Amino acid sequence: MRRREFLTLGSILAMGKLGRAGSVPRQSASPAAGASSIRFRDIGAEAGLTTVPNFSPEKRYVIETTGGGIALFDCDNDGRLDIAVTNDTTIERYLAGGDRMITLYRQGADRRFKDITESAGLSARGWGMGLAVGDYDNDGLPDLYVTGYGRNVLYHNLGGGKFEDVTDRAGVAGGGFSLAAAWADYDRDGHLDLFVSRYVPYDIHHLPRLWTGSAGGRALPVEGPVKRGETYFLFHNRGDGTFEEVAQKAGVSNPRRRRGMGAVWGDYDNDGWPDLYVNNDVGPSFLFHNNRDGTFTDVGMLSGTALDSDGQAMGNMAADFGDFDRDGNLDLTVTRWSGQAMALYHNEKQGFFLDIASSARIAEPSFYPVKWGGGFADFDNDGWLDILVANGNVSPLVDPFLKRSPYREPLLFFHYEGDLTYRDISSLTGLNAGPLQSRRGTAFGDIFNTGRVGAAVYNLCGPPSLFVNETRDAGHCVLFRLVGAKSNRAAIGARVTVHTPKMIQMDEVRGGGSYASSNDQRLHFGLGGDAVMSRVEIRWPSGLKETLTAMPADAIYEITEGKGITNKTPLQGL
Repeated sequence: MRRREFLTLGSILAMGKLGRAGSVPRQSASPAAGASSIRFRDIGAEAGLTTVPNFSPEKRYVIETTGGGIALFDCDNDGRLDIAVTNDTTIERYLAGGDRMITLYRQGADRRFKDITESAGLSARGWGMGLAVGDYDNDGLPDLYVTGYGRNVLYHNLGGGKFEDVTDRAGVAGGGFSLAAAWADYDRDGHLDLFVSRYVPYDIHHLPRLWTGSAGGRALPVEGPVKRGETYFLFHNRGDGTFEEVAQKAGVSNPRRRRGMGAVWGDYDNDGWPDLYVNNDVGPSFLFHNNRDGTFTDVGMLSGTALDSDGQAMGNMAADFGDFDRDGNLDLTVTRWSGQAMALYHNEKQGFFLDIASSARIAEPSFYPVKWGGGFADFDNDGWLDILVANGNVSPLVDPFLKRSPYREPLLFFHYEGDLTYRDISSLTGLNAGPLQSRRGTAFGDIFNTGRVGAAVYNLCGPPSLFVNETRDAGHCVLFRLVGAKSNRAAIGARVTVHTPKMIQMDEVRGGGSYASSNDQRLHFGLGGDAVMSRVEIRWPSGLKETLTAMPADAIYEITEGKGITNKTPLQGL
């Protein structure tokens, strides 16, 4: 049995090795050269993502190790994706007032980004952790929710790249050690609600006594094992700019105090109502089924998604929903701690999932890295979902002891090969061509409207990476920007099904995911060799269903609820 409590730096160094005897898997064979033409290049620095946050280099305390998230979204509705990233700080600086909790980069027409944080009014100071994008007041402008230690912040988008802190007025300050946040209209009343996971009780004003962990004959002062977890928040949108905290009433408050990490909404049982999956660290995860009456029931154990395939609780980090085998049902992938393989939960229907990570060939390559943000996307437009994962251990202090799981680790990339299997082509994609980093959150999106999905990645102790997708021989594709009318304006929770002569695909608009991050909310579908979509079906959160026919590929379609196509923009190419 694999050891499950690799949680803190102290517990790592105390053991001085990964796993118990007999738990280390055999190494995967390297893929043959030329197995994939998918290519990425990190253009973060040259594109202007250069702001360096304040940080603690040694990272001896838990709060210093969790890092943060990143978001790809169009902050000013000019058709170009902008980037928001949370900011680290130090214990000393936090006690003196903290640093700006996020940095906002605006994309210009020249494909370069400019730091507009100050002019945008994003002035709240503290310790930033996560980001969630959602239009909570249905004014057509994406708003930002920032989680952090001590206090969370809701920024209302005023237009023109300007924001206003409305946290106190809205009643969503929360508190504690908040990590992930995700928007969804769980009661389908047309107004976005907000879920927030929290990690552990933590008093930065009275830090725990440093415990001396030892390994390899050396001693090092680090924080000891963490305490039990903290409760969650669920903020119900009243529709007047204010929220009511209803987690306990709704049945998602986490009374057993599991350590909350990632959170993602998705309709896994196809009943038209958003369900909620919450990762917990060193404890069973939750799958909260929507009861359609404002309450939820945890079916994590019954569904098979609470534990690993051996029935053990894991150090879970983040999750993502996606129909990777195109059978019309949302599957689930989960990132985990070192010495624990990723999960790939295949949706078997009837409310049950089966972890097929081993047979799908992602378990062995993912065993050693400390896995954080990641998820599904079709990076070569072949019509199948690939998987990209960001990795990194908690502190550079582990390097003398953990050679297989260092502080700075390569990214993982799994290409879908068909027949429910993936291939590890991480070394062929260019993702690891530059200096390695210790990474956390990821956000996927078509960064320059080229029809290729790229990735923005949070780097601990430095500016983010921006991996532009330079794949040349990718297939046809399409992007959908959905605008709700009776449904919430951002159309979060809407489901699109695309039919072509060769395939049927499905996805949903989400308001948060990965590790404390937010993807581009435009839905992207790779179409392979199909240049025309025979039929596109949209199921809006309001319940309205619409069908469009004979739509050419290689464009960005804006579709407004009840009105059909309201705008069409050709893709720009590489």
